[in-house]
Amino acid sequence: MTKSTQKRICKMCKREIKGRSDKVFCTVKCKSDYAYSLRSVTDIATVSIDKILHRNRSTLLEVLGKNKVQMQIKREILDAKKFNFNYITNYHINNQGKTVSYVYDFSWMIFSNQEILIKRIRKNIH
Repeated sequence: MTKSTQKRICKMCKREIKGRSDKVFCTVKCKSDYAYSLRSVTDIATVSIDKILHRNRSTLLEVLGKNKVQMQIKREILDAKKFNFNYITNYHINNQGKTVSYVYDFSWMIFSNQEILIKRIRKNIH
């Protein structure tokens, strides 16, 4: 079969596509439904992950308090509050080779003795 006689199949409904050779969907509705299905899957995943991130941030705020900028605590405290160390918004390796993890405007660093340093990141807003 040559390229011009090869049947093209709609990504959404699997029907044959007629028309331009670069079409991927048979109708505008199929194109829209496909985009909606991708968005739906993404929305479900991001809502679930965002809930964990928000809960982690709330836990750090609760432990640190509204006025403190940093505090060192035992890891047990965050474990007891169901803090999920696997969900972060960013991280970097500091000059001493330690990983600093972030959840929005808070950071934490785990020391070898199971102590954790929590810091609030103050951004200057002009």
